[in-house]
Amino acid sequence: MRSIAALLATVAIASPALAGGPVAVAPEPTVTPVIEPVMAPGMDWTGAYAGIQLGYADVDSNGEGLDGDGMLGGIHGGYRWDMGTFVAGAEVDYDTADIDLGDPALGTLDDVTRLKLIAGTEFGRSLVYGTVGAAHASATVGGTELSDNGWFLGAGVDYAVTDRWSVGGELLKHKFDDFDGQGVDFDATTLKAKVSLRF
Repeated sequence: MRSIAALLATVAIASPALAGGPVAVAPEPTVTPVIEPVMAPGMDWTGAYAGIQLGYADVDSNGEGLDGDGMLGGIHGGYRWDMGTFVAGAEVDYDTADIDLGDPALGTLDDVTRLKLIAGTEFGRSLVYGTVGAAHASATVGGTELSDNGWFLGAGVDYAVTDRWSVGGELLKHKFDDFDGQGVDFDATTLKAKVSLRF
């Protein structure tokens, strides 16, 4: 009798739980991994820098025989601001030269100084930029030392070998009209290799 009573009590307790049928278990959510594209490590170009350059210049003029080409080289220094992928800056450089303009008796290009504005875009550890600014050149023409101001524009690329050292190249086109009031216009194209140290 006690067994039957215990069995009935168990059935009475379990009946409400079984009335709804088996309980469904919710499946665990699946997580799909997000694959990020692999980008080349960037470079922070902000800061002051200085270095040296060596290159080649080709000089043309509207003066008879005052054309020539040769080597030039010098120093540069500046400051850049890195604003994400956009980089802007200012630079001063000086090149000394001894380029015969036709015949040494006619003239020589002695040096060029430039004040540059630079703006460009970085690609990983490379910086591709355009530049424009003022130029000052000195020349000896017909035994007389002359100098005048002009302008230039160009483009360049720098590659960060380390966080402090970079190498690059630069192509500039210069224009000097009525050089020192002598009635001679000069155009000069320079192509230079550069090495810079960032501070």
